[in-house]
Amino acid sequence: MFDKGYFITAELKVKNIEMVSEAKSALKTLCEKTLKEPGCSLFTLHHCAERKDRFILWERFEDEAAFKQHFIEQHTKDYVDLGLTEVVQYFQSDVVSA
Repeated sequence: MFDKGYFITAELKVKNIEMVSEAKSALKTLCEKTLKEPGCSLFTLHHCAERKDRFILWERFEDEAAFKQHFIEQHTKDYVDLGLTEVVQYFQSDVVSA
């Protein structure tokens, strides 16, 4: 599918278990808006089957500059300001070529 890019896998935890539905909705909106950003070709939300307070984001940007730009976009700031989730961990990775 992709042979290069700036890949991020991020694990998010919902701060208040009673807000999982609201967090999921807000994350879906964030995904829709982020996919319209120049340099973003993948921003997919996954919900953990075993821990309902956990979400995973799979992300692909063209380069680190596009990834950094994501954090100054208004829709990203608006999501962060909601205070619904926190980043548990994240990884930047590269595709392993044959």
